[in-house]
Amino acid sequence: MDKLSKDWLTQGMIDFEYKKYVLMGYLQTVKNSFGKVELYPFLADLVFHYRNLMALKENKTLFREAFPKELSLEELKNLELRYREMVEDDAIMQELESIINFALPEIKGSLQEGSVIYEYVESQCEISPVGVTPLYAKEGYLFVTQPPEKETHIYRYQMSIFGDSQEQLRSLNTQFIDRVEKNTANTYERLKLDLIRKFKDMPNPAAYLILARTKFPFSETLMPVAKRLFVKHISQAA
Repeated sequence: MDKLSKDWLTQGMIDFEYKKYVLMGYLQTVKNSFGKVELYPFLADLVFHYRNLMALKENKTLFREAFPKELSLEELKNLELRYREMVEDDAIMQELESIINFALPEIKGSLQEGSVIYEYVESQCEISPVGVTPLYAKEGYLFVTQPPEKETHIYRYQMSIFGDSQEQLRSLNTQFIDRVEKNTANTYERLKLDLIRKFKDMPNPAAYLILARTKFPFSETLMPVAKRLFVKHISQAA
């Protein structure tokens, strides 16, 4: 099973053995992916499902939020009726509690496995500025490469900050520009100068190199980890 539906808990037959079969099939897919050091999208999915189950365990009224959102009026009425029946049916609620109690440690175990891989990948990444870094570093260029360092992926990045004064969240938007061959003549400083000549709207950009010391699956692992690591790096430097 490639994906676990967001409403897998309440979708279809509510039966412990059936839900166990669905969950374990999904977690086997996750395990196979992690075995190839491919973290995403499964690591993010595991976080979502674990948090959702914890919320449901702590507050059963949240079962309503576990149902699909895009429904017709007739479907919504039928679903509301089924929801009331579920809440009023002690046997169904007990079955759901059994499913949740089984699923939480299983998902947590997979989540911990993914977290160990994530931390290792992060430990293998180094971030360094390319050339002189301006005071404003929330926008610029990002070079990402890994062994044997024969090519470099170039991105334009922009950091966004949102939220209130109590909690500020940061997101990183990246736009792929090019994948270039790396050699002794094509240094990172040279690549930065080429970008300045090509894109006139950023005459004095920040530029950073993220270099992985170990080769990883690029889209599924290195790039997602590199982006999160870069957000942390810029946030600490601000």
